[in-house]
Amino acid sequence: MPVEPRPSPVALVVGGSGALGGAVCRSLSGDGYAVAVHYSTGSEQADKVCSDCTTDTMTCTADIARWDEVETMVGRVTDRLGSIGVLVNTAGVRYDGLLATQPRGEWQRTMDVNLLGVFHTCRLVLPDMIERHWGRIVNVVSPIGLTGNPGQTAYAASKAGVVALTRSLALECGRRGITANAVSPGFMDTAMVSDLSPDTRKGLIRRSAIRRLIEPQEVAAAVSFVVSNAALTGAVVPVDGGHA
Repeated sequence: MPVEPRPSPVALVVGGSGALGGAVCRSLSGDGYAVAVHYSTGSEQADKVCSDCTTDTMTCTADIARWDEVETMVGRVTDRLGSIGVLVNTAGVRYDGLLATQPRGEWQRTMDVNLLGVFHTCRLVLPDMIERHWGRIVNVVSPIGLTGNPGQTAYAASKAGVVALTRSLALECGRRGITANAVSPGFMDTAMVSDLSPDTRKGLIRRSAIRRLIEPQEVAAAVSFVVSNAALTGAVVPVDGGHA
């Protein structure tokens, strides 16, 4: 007898307190999902995101680079809201520097959060998804992970790793009713890029076909679309304004 899929109306948004993560939380709440809003530091913005949602919500915190903290977080969300059916990984860090001179610790932290953190969250939600024969995983990547960029070897390598992880996971889990996709936003005005100079910002905008910033809501709409489409898996969906 085939396993009957049991969709879960619970979404965990890692990095949900940020500009992009908050937009994803609001979008998924509008789609009817209960939402767990993850934050790493400071709970006030996570609370604000919860107040903007129209479904059941909760906040949760963890350093996603640490297996034990993610394990505890997933347990708390499951106990409070139920089995996690949708996982969206939006959290990330960026330490720029030339490979020849960049401190090892910055490289390590970038990998620990951006790549190992995605492994941790995916690994800990997958058993329930497999048991229910239904799940949606969306990992936020970057055009830099496909093209590279001087001074961003760590960030580019971490995001390229997430692309490979996502595509391989899609092949592993497709027959179990689980999709895994990546969404690749262009330049957004978020906390991660707050340290960029005005000239760098202008240069990034000039590299897009639409010559403007990408709005977090536009990326969140793509996440909702990916979650809703059972035939879409193993894809990298660009929401980058024609980034060149």
